Amino acid sequence: MKLECNFADDARILNEETVMDVIKEMAGEPDMEDPFYILNVGDLVQKIKVWKLKMPRVKPFYAVKCNDDKTVLEILAAMGTGFDCASKNEIQKVLQLGVDPSHIIYAHPCKPASHLRHAAKQNISLMTFDNEVELHKIKAYYPQAKLVIRIRCDALDCAIPLGIKFGVYPEDAGALLAVARDLDLNIVGVSFHVGSGCREPQVFSRAIAAAKRVFEEAQDLGFNLNLLDIGGGFLGLGDNLLDEVAEVVNNALEEYFPEDCGFKVIAEPGRYFVASAFTLATNIVAKRDVKDDSGSLMSTMYYINDGIYGSFNSIVIDGQIVHGVPLKDCGESPLFPCSIWGPTCDSSDQVLSSAALPRLSCGDWLVWPGLGAYSMVGAGTFNGFPLPKVYVVIPHHTWLYLEEQLGVTTTKFELVDNSVIDGGPGYPTASANATALTCAAATSLTDHFNHMAITDMTAEM
Repeated sequence: MKLECNFADDARILNEETVMDVIKEMAGEPDMEDPFYILNVGDLVQKIKVWKLKMPRVKPFYAVKCNDDKTVLEILAAMGTGFDCASKNEIQKVLQLGVDPSHIIYAHPCKPASHLRHAAKQNISLMTFDNEVELHKIKAYYPQAKLVIRIRCDALDCAIPLGIKFGVYPEDAGALLAVARDLDLNIVGVSFHVGSGCREPQVFSRAIAAAKRVFEEAQDLGFNLNLLDIGGGFLGLGDNLLDEVAEVVNNALEEYFPEDCGFKVIAEPGRYFVASAFTLATNIVAKRDVKDDSGSLMSTMYYINDGIYGSFNSIVIDGQIVHGVPLKDCGESPLFPCSIWGPTCDSSDQVLSSAALPRLSCGDWLVWPGLGAYSMVGAGTFNGFPLPKVYVVIPHHTWLYLEEQLGVTTTKFELVDNSVIDGGPGYPTASANATALTCAAATSLTDHFNHMAITDMTAEM
């Protein structure tokens, strides 16, 4: 599998520095005012490692819809993950990285005909369905497809209950399977999605049990199923995120789909991989003090240069709770009531209706951790405000891990007097007290990451 990995030319390798250190350097640059993201590749790689450790039987097919940043896709592809694509454009974006079509599932139960034709042309054969009309459509445009029936099993507590839109009730699956048999279509598996941002791990046990019953019903109709897709819903922020859900999933798989049965198990995680890897920095562009009739300060309205029409759209769509912290060191300064507003002319563009922060000034920065999921993908440029640019950083230990796992060589890299050069276009020149890697003989990180093109880690997933 040939993979194109070109992000490293613009990446900055960190040693002792932190993401906050990089944000401070960039925010301190002359004329720097636009919002920007820092993508910490180390966080992303750590999530992949933890997934492999906690759920070794379950191969992740990353949900591209969650965050389609090119660096994210490159790293995931290089480390052997598959991809859950929902449209022609997402399919094309993944294929352009050199990902094999067999590592893509077209996981949208209701597909436009033109997108189906594109999937057929690109040999993206694995896809989901949940209704009879879709089966007739697939028969017309891609009769050779390998179909996965999506059943409904809803979590009692989740951010977005997807079952209200997709999924056939397990007790109704038999009728759909009979239609597929009459149309001479190929059913290869069962899938479900318990809901985005699931907070009820036990639902995976109920869903896997329901999938087993549908498996048996399909086999009775003559289908040869070999795939279970346990969907998404895995949380991305917090401690020990996979511990409880992994225990539930592993136990349920052992009970209903034991390893010796030969079934392949995949999942469609999105926010789990990317939520904590992205940190947003916003600038306070204006402020207004709100006073009572006696002139006493009641609250302060801070206006920042990103809002609900941009990165914070997840507040409206996803119900995300965000927390902004001042970039500058405010010490033991007292906190004052305030609200945070986006930059547009819309009065509903409010990021936080109530917060407590030290007194801040125009030009100060607020930093927002954990904004990697369903943020940039839903952002627009309403009122002409630009989308934040993404800057990539790689901790030194992560680079060494990638070197070991992916066969990348860094023999031409060396530490230079414990000092650092700039990390790539768009980054400020770092101070002489920082530490990073520079490269002898003008060899760029891209030259080394291109060695990933001959490495296929899929077998390890």
